[in-house]
Amino acid sequence: MYNLLIVEDESLIRRGIRAFIDFDGLGIGGFFEAENGEEALDTIRRHHIDLILADINMPKMNGLDFCLLAKEWDPSIKIAILTGYDYLDYAIRAIKIGVDDYALKPLSRDDIQKLLFHLVEKKKEADDLAAVRQAVDRLAGNTGVEEDFDVRAQMAGILEEHLSDSGFSLSAMAAELGYNISYLSTLFKRCFGENFRDYLFNLRLEHAKILLLSTQMKNYEIAAAVGIDDPNYFSVCFRRKYKKTPKEFRTEAGHGKEI
Repeated sequence: MYNLLIVEDESLIRRGIRAFIDFDGLGIGGFFEAENGEEALDTIRRHHIDLILADINMPKMNGLDFCLLAKEWDPSIKIAILTGYDYLDYAIRAIKIGVDDYALKPLSRDDIQKLLFHLVEKKKEADDLAAVRQAVDRLAGNTGVEEDFDVRAQMAGILEEHLSDSGFSLSAMAAELGYNISYLSTLFKRCFGENFRDYLFNLRLEHAKILLLSTQMKNYEIAAAVGIDDPNYFSVCFRRKYKKTPKEFRTEAGHGKEI
């Protein structure tokens, strides 16, 4: 099942799009909404998103900038731009920078179904190709246990170096290692057992535990130290993962002064 994100500043249009979607027929299990690019990026960081429909004309961040950042965060996401005739040139530019499709407003039920069907098919093809490449690598013996161990250690070191950098991404690691982003995404999951985004976020929370036990830093200081911009979001995620707040964790450990 795929997770879909709709990025559109008009709530009426978002509701209309949702009403047009054949969730079961397309294999879409999760549905998320965002009013602008900044909110959408936050959603991508919090949840695994497979498909995106995004308006090109949005407040705070235009569709082109959002698409570039979304693809940088997760190259496997499939994105379609929604636009009016006035912004058609922008939609064509978006295709050139890696966006997968576009559609002109106003959109009918058939338009939405065709657009999402196309994105789902492209997502399936990309996932199948990645699986084939991984199988071929293993059969050819190109990625033995020792090699994987060395690469894993190298990637782990890079993650530690950039732990406090909230903007650190898979593409940044790919550039540092000199790898193709798609290949690195597959390699990372093979080495660590989960995707880059989830592993890095869990690593940040684990490091936060260490800081809670070994320092008197405040919540906002710890959040910044582990690359999480929003202290409230840090507290919510910490509680979700460890079933207690940072304050409760520190107090129960007998560390001393409460935060």
